[in-house]
Amino acid sequence: MDIEFLKKAAKIAREAEDSGNIPVGALITFEGKIISEGKNAVQNPDFHPGRHAEMEALRNVPVHLWPKSRQMTCYTTLEPCVMCFGSLILHRIGRVVYGAADPEGGARYLTEHLPGYYSRREVPEFCGPLLPELCDPLYLRAAEKFNRLINKKSPRTHK
Repeated sequence: MDIEFLKKAAKIAREAEDSGNIPVGALITFEGKIISEGKNAVQNPDFHPGRHAEMEALRNVPVHLWPKSRQMTCYTTLEPCVMCFGSLILHRIGRVVYGAADPEGGARYLTEHLPGYYSRREVPEFCGPLLPELCDPLYLRAAEKFNRLINKKSPRTHK
């Protein structure tokens, strides 16, 4: 099922890209069923830096299911960033499956460096990169678009 859910997340990522956003998609499952979806919406409809795919998927989880969050799995096309990583921990998601590694901004490595309060709690099981042949091209387009946006908004001069 992991591969099928990641393929669905990739479809969501392409929808994000079609709407002018960075191509990252996520969904959350519970008992083998999709309960929530989210796509990157940082640029459109209006700029908001917190609208990452995982954050949007977390926001869309039905409230009555939160007591069972340890039984949920988040599928995302890209290794979660620091913000999404922290949010997945705080929401007590049981498992995170990602399609492509993010060598520039991925935060999976932080699982071994959490402060005591968090490391004593149950952190999600991280699995990935699980579908790089499908998700790596999405990551490369995401990185390219992100770098263009950063360079356009905050030009830097180098000596």
